[in-house]
Amino acid sequence: MILAVDTSLGTAVALIDADGRSRADAATIDPLGHAEVIGDLLQRVLDGAGAGEISHVVAGMGPGPFTGLRIGIAAARAFALGRAIPVLPVPSHFAAALTAIEADAVTGVFAIVTDARRREVAITVFDGVDGDGIPSIVAETILIPRVDADTHLGGIRRIDVDALSALDLARVGARVSAAGRTLAGAEPLYLRAPDVSIPGAPKRVGS
Repeated sequence: MILAVDTSLGTAVALIDADGRSRADAATIDPLGHAEVIGDLLQRVLDGAGAGEISHVVAGMGPGPFTGLRIGIAAARAFALGRAIPVLPVPSHFAAALTAIEADAVTGVFAIVTDARRREVAITVFDGVDGDGIPSIVAETILIPRVDADTHLGGIRRIDVDALSALDLARVGARVSAAGRTLAGAEPLYLRAPDVSIPGAPKRVGS
């Protein structure tokens, strides 16, 4: 079985079997509170999975906000470390693209668009699937002002996504593993740097 965890939008966890069929899934679309719910979602999925061993963990790598995204990635890595199994990093937009292609029968070139907050959106352009059944990327993820999105796309079909399928994230991961490919590195696709800075040396206070 393959476990998938994603916190790029809401919080989503799922398990699939070797044939890509759903064994269990649980999710919440709340874009906040990932740390408060991810443990319960993992437990629900594991309780509902039935017999079988988990062989891989797929981590949704974003794009997503710093705080929320790292919670899901940390959970995926901790689970994999505890089971001594590999982690497969997969950009989250690939899961949304697979949902569009296989569940919604979208054909041709299309763009996955997700909310990036601060009046911006994250956009990745795809065109069907490749020979391994993995969504074929046409243009890498970019961050642009929401008001400029349609102009940037220039007529490309736009699919706005506010919830991600962990089942389809797991399916992408399974196909990546079977093909011996890598879709992402170890670094998350943060939308922007965190709004914090490392403090400098304390200021001296005169007498």
